[in-house]
Amino acid sequence: MSLSLRLLPILGLAALVACSDGGTAPDRGGPAGTGSVAEALTIDLARIPNYAQPVWSADFDPATQSRTNEPIDNPVTDRGALLGRVLFYDRRLSINERVSCATCHLQAHAFTDTMRLSPGFNGVDRTTFRTMSLINVRFYGPGQAFWNRRAGSFEAQATQPIVNAVEMGFDSTHGGIDALLSRLDGLGYYNELFTMVYGDSVITEARIRQALAQFVRSIVSYESRFDSAWSAVYDRNLPDGGLSLPFPGLTAQENRGKQLFIAAPASGGGGCASCHVPPTFALVGNSLSNGMDAGETRIFKAPSLRSIAISGPYMHDGSFRTLAQVVTHYVRGIQDGPALDNRLRAPTGGPQRLTMSGADQAALVAFLRTLTDNSLSRDPKFSDPFRR
Repeated sequence: MSLSLRLLPILGLAALVACSDGGTAPDRGGPAGTGSVAEALTIDLARIPNYAQPVWSADFDPATQSRTNEPIDNPVTDRGALLGRVLFYDRRLSINERVSCATCHLQAHAFTDTMRLSPGFNGVDRTTFRTMSLINVRFYGPGQAFWNRRAGSFEAQATQPIVNAVEMGFDSTHGGIDALLSRLDGLGYYNELFTMVYGDSVITEARIRQALAQFVRSIVSYESRFDSAWSAVYDRNLPDGGLSLPFPGLTAQENRGKQLFIAAPASGGGGCASCHVPPTFALVGNSLSNGMDAGETRIFKAPSLRSIAISGPYMHDGSFRTLAQVVTHYVRGIQDGPALDNRLRAPTGGPQRLTMSGADQAALVAFLRTLTDNSLSRDPKFSDPFRR
């Protein structure tokens, strides 16, 4: 497999756990107010942000845009995603009102956490796997969620962290999802928001799932240096849209890293693009695991590599602190096992490790840094909407 699946970093649990004010250190203070939208939130319902129709860069052509896991009955809408954003940042979705989805999915860090394993609602117990970045999840074809793909869709995934005994605490011993629904039903701003989206104020788990899934799918990245550079040479008439051409907006080292990313190992490259396909850099659906542990039988998934430079630590267990360590894994660290992806196997059957000089490894890391989307990490429409 390519450095793509190889770059099966950041595997983790796409657990919607927690809240931060758009990317700073998690604020574990008390909940926000309980009043109307105007009293509790900073949003203006007369000026709802654009979530449904992003102004894509040239490299996100119609064919790329069509590769979405949005279900027909729950496409991203401006109003639905806005409701999802409020739910995503609301600490009342945790049993003790101390964390929200955004506590572990920090906007400033590619919607993932800065710790290897994230603390749950009690601040002591931790998640089993690394929190997964949410960027470009809509482009993961099969649409399955969580590091082990156990949820069949992002709708099915959305409330699982809420009822998890470690993450947000509304498990069966604390009343389950019904206890959450009763709590939210007493909040004036949800009465307004659910009516705006659904025509009435009835709060159900299905509606919460739909809104959260819409917001998560709206978190898309298309404004990195990579996008600007490719857009400058993008040509629909070329088989690869011009991806293999030198990009005028990148340095010589970054262009070298790009070639290593897209070229197959047999041609001296890393083959990364065979699993993390540009421009979304989302994982292809038929990928397996990346040889982190010998004898691995579990089949992991990985997030998009978008903004990977600000989403560390890496891998499903957060064991790598730097991108250089990630690249080194594919050069000499891949372990064999039943779940190892075939693209990481040599013709002889064992693990295929890359032959790559130190300079080429550095070039690959330099290229990965061009995928950082600073616009997304600062965009107000993805930030905390609560008045704290």
